[in-house]
Amino acid sequence: MNAPNRRILWADDEIDLLRPHILYLEEKGYEVQAVANGEDALALLAEQSFDVVLLDEQMPGIGGLETLQSLRDVAPQVPVIMITKSEEEHLMNEALGHQIADYLTKPVNPSQIWLACKKVFESKQLVRDQKTRDYVAEFNRILALRQGELGADDWLDLALRLAGLDLELAATDEGLYQTHQEQKAQINREFARFITANYPRWVRLPSDARPLLSVDVVPQFVLPHLRQGKRVVFVVIDCMRLDHWLALEPLLSPYFQIRKSLYYSILPTATPYSRNAIFSGLYPVQIARKYPDWWLEDVGSESGKNRFEKALLRKLLEREDVKLERVRYLKVFTADEAERLKRRATSQASAELLSVVINFLDLLLHGRSESDILQELAPHETAFRSLLLSWFSHSSLFEILKMYARQDVVVVLTTDHGSVQCKKSSLVYGNRQTSTNVRYKYGDNLVCEEKEALHVKKPQEFMLPMNSLTKNYILAKENYYFVYPTNFHHYEKHFRGSFQHGGISIEEMILPVATLVPHSVSP
Repeated sequence: MNAPNRRILWADDEIDLLRPHILYLEEKGYEVQAVANGEDALALLAEQSFDVVLLDEQMPGIGGLETLQSLRDVAPQVPVIMITKSEEEHLMNEALGHQIADYLTKPVNPSQIWLACKKVFESKQLVRDQKTRDYVAEFNRILALRQGELGADDWLDLALRLAGLDLELAATDEGLYQTHQEQKAQINREFARFITANYPRWVRLPSDARPLLSVDVVPQFVLPHLRQGKRVVFVVIDCMRLDHWLALEPLLSPYFQIRKSLYYSILPTATPYSRNAIFSGLYPVQIARKYPDWWLEDVGSESGKNRFEKALLRKLLEREDVKLERVRYLKVFTADEAERLKRRATSQASAELLSVVINFLDLLLHGRSESDILQELAPHETAFRSLLLSWFSHSSLFEILKMYARQDVVVVLTTDHGSVQCKKSSLVYGNRQTSTNVRYKYGDNLVCEEKEALHVKKPQEFMLPMNSLTKNYILAKENYYFVYPTNFHHYEKHFRGSFQHGGISIEEMILPVATLVPHSVSP
Protein backbone atom coordinates (compact mmCIF):
# COMPACT_ATOMS: atom_id res chain seq x y z
CA MET A 1 0.00 0.00 0.00
CA ASN A 2 1.34 3.45 -0.93
CA ALA A 3 1.84 6.01 1.81
CA PRO A 4 1.39 9.50 0.27
CA ASN A 5 2.47 12.57 2.24
CA ARG A 6 4.76 10.61 4.58
CA ARG A 7 8.05 12.50 4.77
CA ILE A 8 11.32 10.87 5.83
CA LEU A 9 14.54 12.69 6.71
CA TRP A 10 17.60 10.42 6.36
CA ALA A 11 20.95 11.58 7.73
CA ASP A 12 23.96 9.38 6.92
CA ASP A 13 27.51 10.25 5.85
CA GLU A 14 27.32 7.40 3.31
CA ILE A 15 24.00 8.56 1.90
CA ASP A 16 25.18 8.21 -1.71
CA LEU A 17 25.60 4.45 -1.15
CA LEU A 18 22.01 4.27 0.08
CA ARG A 19 20.32 5.44 -3.11
CA PRO A 20 18.77 1.98 -3.75
CA HIS A 21 17.20 2.14 -0.29
CA ILE A 22 15.82 5.63 -0.97
CA LEU A 23 14.39 4.54 -4.34
CA TYR A 24 12.72 1.58 -2.62
CA LEU A 25 11.07 3.87 -0.05
CA GLU A 26 9.96 6.28 -2.77
CA GLU A 27 8.38 3.37 -4.66
CA LYS A 28 6.41 2.66 -1.49
CA GLY A 29 5.05 6.19 -1.67
CA TYR A 30 7.28 7.95 0.85
CA GLU A 31 9.03 11.26 0.21
CA VAL A 32 12.68 11.04 1.31
CA GLN A 33 14.97 13.98 2.03
CA ALA A 34 18.60 12.84 2.29
CA VAL A 35 21.47 14.69 3.99
CA ALA A 36 25.05 13.67 4.73
CA ASN A 37 25.53 15.06 8.25
CA GLY A 38 23.85 16.05 11.46
CA GLU A 39 24.18 19.81 10.93
CA ASP A 40 22.15 19.67 7.70
CA ALA A 41 19.56 17.41 9.36
CA LEU A 42 19.02 19.89 12.19
CA ALA A 43 18.81 22.80 9.75
CA LEU A 44 16.10 21.03 7.73
CA LEU A 45 14.16 20.06 10.87
CA ALA A 46 14.12 23.70 11.92
CA GLU A 47 12.53 24.68 8.59
CA GLN A 48 10.35 21.70 7.61
CA SER A 49 8.25 18.98 9.22
CA PHE A 50 9.00 15.27 8.87
CA ASP A 51 7.15 12.15 9.97
CA VAL A 52 10.27 10.18 10.89
CA VAL A 53 14.05 10.68 11.00
CA LEU A 54 16.54 7.95 10.04
CA LEU A 55 19.75 8.83 11.86
CA ASP A 56 23.18 7.29 11.39
CA GLU A 57 24.94 6.92 14.73
CA GLN A 58 28.51 7.37 13.36
CA MET A 59 28.88 10.56 11.33
CA PRO A 60 31.79 13.03 11.15
CA GLY A 61 31.26 16.37 12.83
CA ILE A 62 28.14 16.14 14.94
CA GLY A 63 27.64 12.44 15.66
CA GLY A 64 24.33 10.64 15.72
CA LEU A 65 23.80 10.77 19.47
CA GLU A 66 24.70 14.45 19.66
CA THR A 67 22.38 15.14 16.74
CA LEU A 68 19.67 13.22 18.53
CA GLN A 69 20.07 15.37 21.65
CA SER A 70 19.83 18.59 19.62
CA LEU A 71 16.97 17.17 17.57
CA ARG A 72 14.87 16.81 20.74
CA ASP A 73 15.11 20.58 21.20
CA VAL A 74 14.21 21.36 17.58
CA ALA A 75 11.50 18.71 16.96
CA PRO A 76 10.76 16.86 20.22
CA GLN A 77 7.81 14.86 18.87
CA VAL A 78 9.29 13.44 15.67
CA PRO A 79 10.05 9.68 15.85
CA VAL A 80 13.71 8.70 15.34
CA ILE A 81 15.10 5.42 14.03
CA MET A 82 18.80 5.07 14.91
CA ILE A 83 21.05 3.15 12.48
CA THR A 84 24.56 2.14 13.53
CA LYS A 85 27.46 -0.17 12.74
CA SER A 86 28.20 -0.58 16.44
CA GLU A 87 26.55 -3.19 18.66
CA GLU A 88 28.00 -1.79 21.87
CA GLU A 89 25.38 -1.99 24.61
CA HIS A 90 26.10 1.41 26.13
CA LEU A 91 25.41 3.15 22.80
CA MET A 92 22.14 1.29 22.45
CA ASN A 93 21.16 2.16 26.01
CA GLU A 94 21.98 5.84 25.49
CA ALA A 95 19.93 5.95 22.30
CA LEU A 96 17.00 4.19 23.91
CA GLY A 97 17.26 6.63 26.80
CA HIS A 98 16.37 9.36 24.35
CA GLN A 99 13.15 7.47 23.54
CA ILE A 100 13.95 6.52 19.96
CA ALA A 101 11.30 4.63 18.01
CA ASP A 102 13.61 1.85 16.80
CA TYR A 103 17.27 0.77 16.59
CA LEU A 104 18.79 -0.95 13.52
CA THR A 105 22.31 -2.37 13.04
CA LYS A 106 24.12 -2.05 9.70
CA PRO A 107 24.15 -3.47 7.17
CA VAL A 108 20.44 -2.90 6.57
CA ASN A 109 18.48 -3.83 3.49
CA PRO A 110 15.70 -1.69 1.99
CA SER A 111 12.90 -3.88 3.35
CA GLN A 112 14.25 -3.51 6.91
CA ILE A 113 14.14 0.27 6.60
CA TRP A 114 10.66 0.15 5.09
CA LEU A 115 9.33 -2.14 7.83
CA ALA A 116 10.84 0.06 10.56
CA CYS A 117 9.17 3.14 9.04
CA LYS A 118 5.92 1.27 8.50
CA LYS A 119 5.91 0.25 12.17
CA VAL A 120 6.29 3.88 13.22
CA PHE A 121 3.62 5.14 10.84
CA GLU A 122 1.12 2.43 11.52
CA SER A 123 1.75 1.73 15.19
CA LYS A 124 -0.99 4.09 16.36
CA GLN A 125 -3.51 2.47 14.04
CA LEU A 126 -2.33 -1.01 14.99
CA VAL A 127 -2.67 -0.11 18.68
CA ARG A 128 -6.11 1.34 18.00
CA ASP A 129 -7.19 -1.81 16.15
CA GLN A 130 -5.93 -4.01 18.98
CA LYS A 131 -7.69 -1.84 21.55
CA THR A 132 -10.90 -2.22 19.57
CA ARG A 133 -10.53 -6.01 19.53
CA ASP A 134 -9.70 -6.05 23.25
CA TYR A 135 -12.67 -3.84 24.07
CA VAL A 136 -15.05 -5.98 22.02
CA ALA A 137 -13.82 -9.04 23.94
CA GLU A 138 -14.23 -7.22 27.26
CA PHE A 139 -17.62 -5.89 26.15
CA ASN A 140 -18.73 -9.46 25.44
CA ARG A 141 -17.54 -10.58 28.90
CA ILE A 142 -19.51 -7.73 30.45
CA LEU A 143 -22.58 -8.68 28.39
CA ALA A 144 -22.25 -12.26 29.61
CA LEU A 145 -22.17 -11.01 33.20
CA ARG A 146 -25.22 -8.83 32.64
CA GLN A 147 -27.20 -11.68 31.15
CA GLY A 148 -26.88 -13.58 34.40
CA GLU A 149 -28.17 -12.64 37.82
CA LEU A 150 -25.48 -10.33 39.15
CA GLY A 151 -24.73 -10.49 42.85
CA ALA A 152 -23.02 -7.89 45.02
CA ASP A 153 -19.53 -9.26 44.31
CA ASP A 154 -20.25 -9.38 40.57
CA TRP A 155 -21.10 -5.68 40.63
CA LEU A 156 -17.84 -4.92 42.43
CA ASP A 157 -15.91 -6.84 39.78
CA LEU A 158 -17.82 -5.08 37.01
CA ALA A 159 -17.18 -1.66 38.58
CA LEU A 160 -13.44 -2.36 38.66
CA ARG A 161 -13.47 -3.40 34.99
CA LEU A 162 -15.42 -0.31 33.99
CA ALA A 163 -13.11 2.02 35.91
CA GLY A 164 -10.05 0.38 34.35
CA LEU A 165 -11.55 0.84 30.89
CA ASP A 166 -12.27 4.49 31.73
CA LEU A 167 -8.56 5.13 32.14
CA GLU A 168 -7.39 2.94 29.28
CA LEU A 169 -9.80 4.12 26.59
CA ALA A 170 -9.61 7.79 27.54
CA ALA A 171 -5.87 7.61 26.88
CA THR A 172 -6.00 5.66 23.63
CA ASP A 173 -9.26 5.88 21.68
CA GLU A 174 -11.85 8.65 21.88
CA GLY A 175 -14.37 6.79 19.72
CA LEU A 176 -14.27 3.66 21.86
CA TYR A 177 -14.37 5.82 24.97
CA GLN A 178 -17.69 7.34 23.87
CA THR A 179 -19.07 3.86 23.20
CA HIS A 180 -17.92 2.85 26.66
CA GLN A 181 -19.71 5.83 28.24
CA GLU A 182 -22.96 4.85 26.52
CA GLN A 183 -22.59 1.31 27.82
CA LYS A 184 -21.95 2.60 31.34
CA ALA A 185 -25.20 4.56 31.22
CA GLN A 186 -27.12 1.35 30.46
CA ILE A 187 -25.25 -0.55 33.16
CA ASN A 188 -26.07 2.16 35.70
CA ARG A 189 -29.77 1.71 34.96
CA GLU A 190 -29.43 -1.96 35.84
CA PHE A 191 -27.34 -1.10 38.89
CA ALA A 192 -30.09 1.20 40.19
CA ARG A 193 -32.57 -1.67 39.90
CA PHE A 194 -30.18 -3.96 41.76
CA ILE A 195 -29.67 -1.48 44.61
CA THR A 196 -33.40 -0.76 44.86
CA ALA A 197 -34.12 -4.46 45.22
CA ASN A 198 -31.29 -5.33 47.64
CA TYR A 199 -30.16 -2.34 49.69
CA PRO A 200 -33.05 -2.36 52.21
CA ARG A 201 -32.21 -6.00 52.96
CA TRP A 202 -28.48 -5.35 53.29
CA VAL A 203 -28.83 -2.74 56.01
CA ARG A 204 -30.79 -5.24 58.14
CA LEU A 205 -28.23 -8.01 57.90
CA PRO A 206 -25.07 -8.60 59.96
CA SER A 207 -21.81 -7.71 58.23
CA ASP A 208 -20.90 -11.32 57.43
CA ALA A 209 -24.17 -11.83 55.54
CA ARG A 210 -23.98 -8.87 53.16
CA PRO A 211 -21.43 -6.87 51.17
CA LEU A 212 -19.16 -4.42 52.96
CA LEU A 213 -20.77 -1.02 53.55
CA SER A 214 -19.55 2.31 54.93
CA VAL A 215 -20.23 1.13 58.50
CA ASP A 216 -17.70 -1.70 58.01
CA VAL A 217 -14.69 0.32 56.83
CA VAL A 218 -13.12 1.00 60.25
CA PRO A 219 -14.00 -2.38 61.82
CA GLN A 220 -12.77 -4.35 58.80
CA PHE A 221 -9.72 -2.38 57.65
CA VAL A 222 -8.47 -0.28 60.59
CA LEU A 223 -9.21 -2.12 63.83
CA PRO A 224 -7.43 -5.40 62.94
CA HIS A 225 -4.12 -3.53 62.61
CA LEU A 226 -4.69 -1.66 65.87
CA ARG A 227 -5.42 -4.93 67.66
CA GLN A 228 -2.07 -6.23 66.41
CA GLY A 229 -0.34 -3.27 68.02
CA LYS A 230 0.42 -1.47 64.76
CA ARG A 231 0.23 2.26 64.28
CA VAL A 232 -2.39 3.25 61.71
CA VAL A 233 -2.80 6.36 59.61
CA PHE A 234 -6.39 6.42 58.35
CA VAL A 235 -6.87 8.78 55.39
CA VAL A 236 -10.29 9.63 53.94
CA ILE A 237 -10.21 11.59 50.68
CA ASP A 238 -13.68 13.05 50.39
CA CYS A 239 -15.43 12.33 47.08
CA MET A 240 -12.75 10.12 45.47
CA ARG A 241 -14.10 7.70 42.87
CA LEU A 242 -12.73 4.29 41.99
CA ASP A 243 -11.31 5.51 38.68
CA HIS A 244 -9.63 8.37 40.57
CA TRP A 245 -7.91 5.87 42.84
CA LEU A 246 -6.76 3.76 39.87
CA ALA A 247 -5.13 6.90 38.43
CA LEU A 248 -3.38 7.70 41.73
CA GLU A 249 -2.32 4.17 42.66
CA PRO A 250 0.75 3.99 40.34
CA LEU A 251 2.20 7.05 42.08
CA LEU A 252 2.09 5.26 45.44
CA SER A 253 3.16 1.77 44.36
CA PRO A 254 6.92 2.58 44.43
CA TYR A 255 6.60 3.37 48.13
CA PHE A 256 4.01 0.90 49.40
CA GLN A 257 2.80 -2.63 49.04
CA ILE A 258 -0.85 -1.99 48.20
CA ARG A 259 -3.84 -4.22 48.89
CA LYS A 260 -7.01 -2.88 47.30
CA SER A 261 -10.59 -3.76 48.31
CA LEU A 262 -13.99 -2.38 47.36
CA TYR A 263 -17.06 -1.53 49.39
CA TYR A 264 -20.50 0.05 48.92
CA SER A 265 -21.32 3.50 50.25
CA ILE A 266 -24.51 3.75 52.24
CA LEU A 267 -27.35 5.90 50.91
CA PRO A 268 -27.53 8.80 50.39
CA THR A 269 -24.00 8.89 48.96
CA ALA A 270 -23.33 12.22 50.64
CA THR A 271 -20.86 13.31 53.31
CA PRO A 272 -23.30 13.77 56.23
CA TYR A 273 -24.43 10.16 55.84
CA SER A 274 -21.59 8.13 54.39
CA ARG A 275 -18.69 9.72 56.25
CA ASN A 276 -20.48 9.84 59.61
CA ALA A 277 -21.24 6.15 59.02
CA ILE A 278 -17.54 5.43 58.42
CA PHE A 279 -16.34 7.10 61.62
CA SER A 280 -19.17 5.82 63.80
CA GLY A 281 -19.67 2.32 62.39
CA LEU A 282 -23.40 3.13 62.59
CA TYR A 283 -26.19 3.86 60.17
CA PRO A 284 -27.68 7.38 60.21
CA VAL A 285 -30.80 6.33 62.14
CA GLN A 286 -28.61 4.68 64.79
CA ILE A 287 -26.49 7.83 65.17
CA ALA A 288 -29.62 9.94 65.49
CA ARG A 289 -30.98 7.67 68.22
CA LYS A 290 -27.77 7.05 70.21
CA TYR A 291 -26.24 10.51 69.86
CA PRO A 292 -29.06 12.92 68.95
CA ASP A 293 -26.91 15.98 69.74
CA TRP A 294 -24.35 14.80 67.18
CA TRP A 295 -26.75 14.10 64.33
CA LEU A 296 -26.93 17.38 62.40
CA GLU A 297 -28.85 16.49 59.26
CA ASP A 298 -30.77 19.78 59.26
CA VAL A 299 -27.77 22.05 59.79
CA GLY A 300 -27.43 24.48 56.90
CA SER A 301 -23.82 23.95 55.78
CA GLU A 302 -22.57 20.59 54.55
CA SER A 303 -19.34 20.86 56.55
CA GLY A 304 -21.28 21.52 59.75
CA LYS A 305 -23.03 18.16 59.51
CA ASN A 306 -19.80 16.28 60.26
CA ARG A 307 -18.56 18.17 63.29
CA PHE A 308 -18.49 15.12 65.57
CA GLU A 309 -16.51 12.58 63.55
CA LYS A 310 -13.73 12.44 66.14
CA ALA A 311 -16.23 11.81 68.95
CA LEU A 312 -18.03 9.18 66.90
CA LEU A 313 -14.74 7.44 66.19
CA ARG A 314 -13.89 7.32 69.91
CA LYS A 315 -17.30 5.79 70.65
CA LEU A 316 -16.69 3.18 67.96
CA LEU A 317 -13.34 2.27 69.53
CA GLU A 318 -15.04 1.96 72.94
CA ARG A 319 -17.76 -0.34 71.57
CA GLU A 320 -15.13 -2.51 69.90
CA ASP A 321 -13.06 -2.57 73.12
CA VAL A 322 -9.98 -1.15 71.39
CA LYS A 323 -8.10 0.81 74.05
CA LEU A 324 -5.73 3.45 72.71
CA GLU A 325 -3.88 6.19 74.55
CA ARG A 326 -3.19 8.46 71.60
CA VAL A 327 -5.91 9.03 69.00
CA ARG A 328 -5.63 12.05 66.74
CA TYR A 329 -8.11 13.39 64.20
CA LEU A 330 -7.42 16.12 61.63
CA LYS A 331 -9.56 17.64 58.91
CA VAL A 332 -7.75 19.37 56.04
CA PHE A 333 -9.59 21.96 53.95
CA THR A 334 -6.85 24.29 52.71
CA ALA A 335 -3.33 24.08 51.30
CA ASP A 336 -2.03 25.84 54.43
CA GLU A 337 -3.60 23.17 56.65
CA ALA A 338 -2.08 20.44 54.50
CA GLU A 339 1.32 22.12 54.72
CA ARG A 340 1.05 22.31 58.52
CA LEU A 341 0.16 18.62 58.60
CA LYS A 342 3.23 17.84 56.49
CA ARG A 343 5.50 19.72 58.90
CA ARG A 344 4.05 17.76 61.82
CA ALA A 345 3.68 14.42 60.03
CA THR A 346 6.43 12.64 61.95
CA SER A 347 5.12 13.62 65.39
CA GLN A 348 1.50 12.99 64.37
CA ALA A 349 2.34 9.47 63.21
CA SER A 350 3.51 8.64 66.73
CA ALA A 351 -0.19 8.39 67.62
CA GLU A 352 -1.56 4.87 67.67
CA LEU A 353 -4.34 6.05 65.36
CA LEU A 354 -4.16 9.18 63.23
CA SER A 355 -7.28 9.93 61.16
CA VAL A 356 -7.02 12.52 58.41
CA VAL A 357 -9.90 13.79 56.28
CA ILE A 358 -8.87 15.52 53.02
CA ASN A 359 -11.61 17.77 51.68
CA PHE A 360 -9.81 19.18 48.64
CA LEU A 361 -11.48 16.99 46.02
CA ASP A 362 -15.00 17.64 47.28
CA LEU A 363 -14.31 21.39 47.43
CA LEU A 364 -12.95 21.25 43.88
CA LEU A 365 -16.08 19.48 42.65
CA HIS A 366 -18.44 21.99 44.23
CA GLY A 367 -16.24 24.92 43.23
CA ARG A 368 -16.31 23.72 39.64
CA SER A 369 -20.08 24.30 39.49
CA GLU A 370 -19.52 27.99 40.24
CA SER A 371 -16.33 28.60 38.26
CA ASP A 372 -16.16 29.03 34.50
CA ILE A 373 -12.40 28.52 34.64
CA LEU A 374 -12.66 25.16 36.42
CA GLN A 375 -15.39 24.06 34.03
CA GLU A 376 -13.08 24.94 31.14
CA LEU A 377 -10.19 23.04 32.76
CA ALA A 378 -12.29 19.98 33.60
CA PRO A 379 -15.30 19.78 31.25
CA HIS A 380 -15.67 16.01 31.57
CA GLU A 381 -14.57 12.98 33.60
CA THR A 382 -11.27 12.46 31.78
CA ALA A 383 -10.17 16.07 32.23
CA PHE A 384 -11.25 16.10 35.87
CA ARG A 385 -9.27 12.92 36.52
CA SER A 386 -6.23 14.57 34.92
CA LEU A 387 -6.72 17.64 37.13
CA LEU A 388 -6.94 15.40 40.20
CA LEU A 389 -3.75 13.57 39.18
CA SER A 390 -1.92 16.85 38.72
CA TRP A 391 -3.06 18.07 42.15
CA PHE A 392 -2.11 14.86 43.93
CA SER A 393 1.32 14.53 42.33
CA HIS A 394 2.24 18.02 43.64
CA SER A 395 0.25 17.92 46.87
CA SER A 396 1.30 17.98 50.50
CA LEU A 397 -0.75 14.78 50.89
CA PHE A 398 1.54 12.91 48.50
CA GLU A 399 4.59 14.23 50.34
CA ILE A 400 3.06 13.17 53.67
CA LEU A 401 2.35 9.67 52.40
CA LYS A 402 5.92 9.35 51.15
CA MET A 403 7.11 10.35 54.63
CA TYR A 404 4.93 7.63 56.16
CA ALA A 405 6.44 5.17 53.68
CA ARG A 406 9.68 5.51 55.68
CA GLN A 407 7.99 4.73 59.00
CA ASP A 408 6.63 1.60 60.63
CA VAL A 409 2.96 2.44 60.08
CA VAL A 410 0.03 1.04 58.12
CA VAL A 411 -1.83 3.55 55.97
CA VAL A 412 -5.49 2.81 55.24
CA LEU A 413 -6.70 5.12 52.48
CA THR A 414 -10.30 5.35 51.35
CA THR A 415 -13.14 7.70 50.48
CA ASP A 416 -16.67 8.30 51.72
CA HIS A 417 -18.49 8.53 48.39
CA GLY A 418 -17.89 9.20 44.72
CA SER A 419 -19.59 11.51 42.25
CA VAL A 420 -21.34 11.38 38.91
CA GLN A 421 -21.46 13.94 36.11
CA CYS A 422 -25.08 15.07 35.80
CA LYS A 423 -26.55 14.83 32.31
CA LYS A 424 -30.37 14.67 32.65
CA SER A 425 -32.70 16.85 34.72
CA SER A 426 -35.53 15.42 36.81
CA LEU A 427 -38.45 17.57 37.92
CA VAL A 428 -39.17 17.45 41.65
CA TYR A 429 -41.88 19.04 43.80
CA GLY A 430 -41.43 19.88 47.48
CA ASN A 431 -42.11 22.56 50.04
CA ARG A 432 -39.79 25.30 51.34
CA GLN A 433 -38.33 23.00 53.99
CA THR A 434 -37.04 20.49 51.44
CA SER A 435 -33.24 20.08 51.40
CA THR A 436 -31.32 21.75 48.59
CA ASN A 437 -29.11 18.90 47.37
CA VAL A 438 -29.06 18.16 43.66
CA ARG A 439 -28.72 14.33 43.71
CA TYR A 440 -30.81 13.61 46.83
CA LYS A 441 -33.46 15.38 48.83
CA TYR A 442 -35.41 14.87 52.01
CA GLY A 443 -38.57 16.59 53.15
CA ASP A 444 -42.30 16.12 53.48
CA ASN A 445 -44.40 14.65 50.68
CA LEU A 446 -41.82 14.90 47.91
CA VAL A 447 -42.98 14.14 44.38
CA CYS A 448 -40.72 12.99 41.53
CA GLU A 449 -40.64 10.72 38.48
CA GLU A 450 -40.32 7.10 39.67
CA LYS A 451 -38.07 5.89 36.85
CA GLU A 452 -35.61 8.74 37.48
CA ALA A 453 -35.29 8.42 41.26
CA LEU A 454 -35.75 6.02 44.14
CA HIS A 455 -38.51 7.35 46.39
CA VAL A 456 -37.83 6.29 49.99
CA LYS A 457 -41.24 6.65 51.61
CA LYS A 458 -40.26 4.63 54.68
CA PRO A 459 -36.84 5.96 55.72
CA GLN A 460 -36.47 3.41 58.53
CA GLU A 461 -36.24 0.65 55.89
CA PHE A 462 -33.06 2.37 54.63
CA MET A 463 -31.80 3.02 58.19
CA LEU A 464 -32.44 6.74 57.74
CA PRO A 465 -33.89 9.10 60.37
CA MET A 466 -37.60 9.82 60.26
CA ASN A 467 -38.34 13.05 62.13
CA SER A 468 -41.97 13.19 61.07
CA LEU A 469 -44.60 10.83 59.73
CA THR A 470 -44.50 12.50 56.32
CA LYS A 471 -40.72 12.73 55.93
CA ASN A 472 -39.28 10.92 52.90
CA TYR A 473 -36.15 10.88 50.77
CA ILE A 474 -35.60 10.78 47.03
CA LEU A 475 -32.33 9.52 45.52
CA ALA A 476 -31.49 10.29 41.89
CA LYS A 477 -30.65 7.31 39.69
CA GLU A 478 -28.06 7.08 36.90
CA ASN A 479 -26.97 10.65 36.00
CA TYR A 480 -30.19 12.54 36.76
CA TYR A 481 -30.23 15.70 38.85
CA PHE A 482 -33.16 17.33 40.60
CA VAL A 483 -34.61 20.67 39.51
CA TYR A 484 -37.64 22.49 40.92
CA PRO A 485 -40.33 23.88 38.58
CA THR A 486 -39.48 27.42 39.70
CA ASN A 487 -36.78 28.86 37.38
CA PHE A 488 -36.53 25.38 35.90
CA HIS A 489 -34.55 26.30 32.77
CA HIS A 490 -32.04 28.42 34.70
CA TYR A 491 -31.17 25.67 37.18
CA GLU A 492 -31.35 22.92 34.58
CA LYS A 493 -28.63 24.71 32.61
CA HIS A 494 -26.65 25.66 35.73
CA PHE A 495 -26.26 22.10 37.03
CA ARG A 496 -26.03 20.24 33.72
CA GLY A 497 -22.55 18.77 33.43
CA SER A 498 -21.73 19.35 37.09
CA PHE A 499 -20.31 16.59 39.29
CA GLN A 500 -22.66 15.76 42.15
CA HIS A 501 -23.22 13.03 44.71
CA GLY A 502 -25.96 11.66 46.92
CA GLY A 503 -27.71 9.37 44.47
CA ILE A 504 -27.45 5.84 43.10
CA SER A 505 -24.73 5.09 40.56
CA ILE A 506 -21.70 2.85 40.35
CA GLU A 507 -19.46 5.92 40.42
CA GLU A 508 -20.98 7.15 43.70
CA MET A 509 -21.50 3.85 45.51
CA ILE A 510 -18.69 1.41 44.68
CA LEU A 511 -15.56 2.71 46.35
CA PRO A 512 -11.92 1.76 46.99
CA VAL A 513 -10.25 1.15 50.32
CA ALA A 514 -6.50 0.54 50.08
CA THR A 515 -4.16 -0.80 52.73
CA LEU A 516 -0.67 0.61 52.21
CA VAL A 517 2.28 -1.09 53.90
CA PRO A 518 5.66 0.61 53.37
CA HIS A 519 8.10 -1.48 51.34
CA SER A 520 10.69 -0.80 54.02
CA VAL A 521 8.66 -2.76 56.59
CA SER A 522 6.87 -5.26 54.30
CA PRO A 523 7.59 -8.89 55.17
